[in-house]
Amino acid sequence: MNVRRLIPTTAVAGAVTLGLVTLSACGGPSGSGSGGADGKLSVVASFYPMQYLAEQIGGDHVSVSTLTKPGVEPHDLELKPRQIGALGDADYILYLKGIQPAVDDAIAQAGVKNTVDAATLTAMEEHGTSTGHEEGGHEEGGHEAHDHGHEEGAAEHEQHDHAHEGEAGADPHIWLDPVKYAEVAKGVGASLEKADPDNAAAYRKNTDALVKKLTALDTRFETGLKNTTTRTFITTHSAFGYLAERYHLDQEGISGVDPESEPSPARVKQLQATAKKDKVSTVFFETLASDRTAKTLAKDTGLRTDVLDPLEGITDKSRGADYIEVMEANLAALKKALGAR
Repeated sequence: MNVRRLIPTTAVAGAVTLGLVTLSACGGPSGSGSGGADGKLSVVASFYPMQYLAEQIGGDHVSVSTLTKPGVEPHDLELKPRQIGALGDADYILYLKGIQPAVDDAIAQAGVKNTVDAATLTAMEEHGTSTGHEEGGHEEGGHEAHDHGHEEGAAEHEQHDHAHEGEAGADPHIWLDPVKYAEVAKGVGASLEKADPDNAAAYRKNTDALVKKLTALDTRFETGLKNTTTRTFITTHSAFGYLAERYHLDQEGISGVDPESEPSPARVKQLQATAKKDKVSTVFFETLASDRTAKTLAKDTGLRTDVLDPLEGITDKSRGADYIEVMEANLAALKKALGAR
């Protein structure tokens, strides 16, 4: 599978002023660590995909806060010293190494015993910058070589866990593959059981329920995208490498640095040729970035635009209230764009 992955580097104005954002759905963190007066485990999540896992698995026994405010593009988030200090008061930290460098550094300094890097809970892969779809490639080698399967994820992880640190090219967007996300969920559940053994049974039950939902989501994607007119999609934010591999698709990213930059004339010509050859109908953009680039390319190629959400945060512009709902919206958009039959 050849997929183009580009992570945006746009600085986020105001991000450095963010404190720990309390999520009212969970009653908010105590702010003092050690679970606070309510006896709940004080959990800090780095950004939305980690927050969702903590909320779903922790349930009533955790108080979750997130470092990344809803609507803020997370890749370039930076933290103030007071935020770094506050991290040390958490009972449990859940993050994804490699997607937020400043957060990685702060968490390393915090020294919290129960610190979990989601990147260690599933196999990380590199999604390079080759031009994509070879004839028949989605059926031969590309997806199958990386299809870790529903039942063999742990074993594959043991074989493929070649130190996420040092793999500069490793794609961090594991949550966009429901199978990988389920593997991470299992690891998070196990780690919460160790951090808070008194509530281990509840964490186990909640983990099983979440994995069941993610498995059902995977089945809907597999079935919905099995027969399509084309296997290729074009996107401004090349975050969908794992999803593309899982469902035998080919992702083509537009620009070379960030999702709001204008593509070069040469890249536009490449994408025009790809769109014609692979019967591409749609250029996707994301909710946390401008749609200018997508609209420019669509105008130049006679294609339409639509949203494919990388699920780095939930806002009032999101096509759903949580991970499952937005992924369902992504599936609907892909089915329409790819000509699902």
